[in-house]
Amino acid sequence: QVQLVESGGGLVQAGGSLRLSCAASGRTFSNYVMAWFRQAPGKEREFVAAIKVNGYSTYYADSVKGRFTVSRDNAKNTGYLQMSSLKFEDTATYYCAAGTRTDADARYYPYWGQGTQVTVSS
Repeated sequence: QVQLVESGGGLVQAGGSLRLSCAASGRTFSNYVMAWFRQAPGKEREFVAAIKVNGYSTYYADSVKGRFTVSRDNAKNTGYLQMSSLKFEDTATYYCAAGTRTDADARYYPYWGQGTQVTVSS
């Protein structure tokens, strides 16, 4: 089992920045792909970004490419999502997830955090 806890969400004005963190415990975090998903009210959960075990291979949804940066520090068992140039439509609950496969499909991630709310005011 891998336990994940997100933090860093909050209220920010459009154009601002936030950094989300995902602290992992349990099994070795460095063995897992880490991903970020988000879900806005009334919408399905959508893929945001993912980073492979090596920390160098990253993947992004087109909607956040160039604005968000995913990273990880395996020594600290922590993953990050740096969000810049935030838009109103980025408002959602953000979840980190861990799995053994890099995929935009949430079904491939068996471990999930509880989520952290990001609200962008226009």
